[in-house]
Amino acid sequence: MLTNIEQAKQIIKEADSILITAGAGMGVDSGLPDFRGTQGFWNAYPAIKELGYSFEQMAKSEWFVKDPKLAWAFYGHRLNLYRDAVPHVGFSMLLDLVKEKNDDYFIFTSNVDGHFQKAGFDTNRIYEIHGSIHHFQCMKSKKHGIWDAAEVKVDVDMQKFEALNIPTCPECGSIARPNIMMFGDWDWLAKRSDKQEALFNRWIKSQASKKLAIIEIGAGVAIPSVRMQGEHIAKRYQHATLIRINPRDFTVDKRNSISLPLGGLEGIKAILEMDESANLQEKIK
Repeated sequence: MLTNIEQAKQIIKEADSILITAGAGMGVDSGLPDFRGTQGFWNAYPAIKELGYSFEQMAKSEWFVKDPKLAWAFYGHRLNLYRDAVPHVGFSMLLDLVKEKNDDYFIFTSNVDGHFQKAGFDTNRIYEIHGSIHHFQCMKSKKHGIWDAAEVKVDVDMQKFEALNIPTCPECGSIARPNIMMFGDWDWLAKRSDKQEALFNRWIKSQASKKLAIIEIGAGVAIPSVRMQGEHIAKRYQHATLIRINPRDFTVDKRNSISLPLGGLEGIKAILEMDESANLQEKIK
């Protein structure tokens, strides 16, 4: 009888195409902080612990009105962190995999860090459902659109936890904000994400009769958008199989799904490297 890792390897080998669905757990092995739970968030941002705010309370657009220095301290630091971090080797392993499948793939991710683009994946094959921290929008008017923030640098005083400079809209000079969907956010400009969604929907429709391997990495249950997408496709498409890689929230519907209770990078290695699978299979028994 095949082990779950062996089954996953076989499914990937026989697959015509690959859907990679990724949550925050994908970035942990690149040195990005785990915001899981209030304590995890406070460990990453001790200054916010002193203020007593949770991640959900901080990740709101209203801060750009009430206290833009605090808002940009939080998002500016994250922007700098994501820019400086190097995508771990699992990204390149997945990139090699999709190249073997004649680039018949798509990325569906809730991450705003831009690391799939940074790792070399095709921009037109990535759907960032919550937007991107590398793009900004105007707080005053949606008519001013979305712009690439590659040339913008935000300096943060980590002791006072306040931004030393506030990014502004090139059209009107008003305060800018990241083009990220925040909690209770009615002002998020989704035009960029909508274009990505249209490309994704077109691609996924083309997969109905193909053998599709869905590799889900580090997607939690608190905001289950990524998990639900993979589960939906695995149930809808007869030849699709979901491979869930998650050290904690690893349960799956047994039908058309395989569970691997592993971290992101070790899970990727388990299904894509021959010499890693035996040791990791022992770990998850």
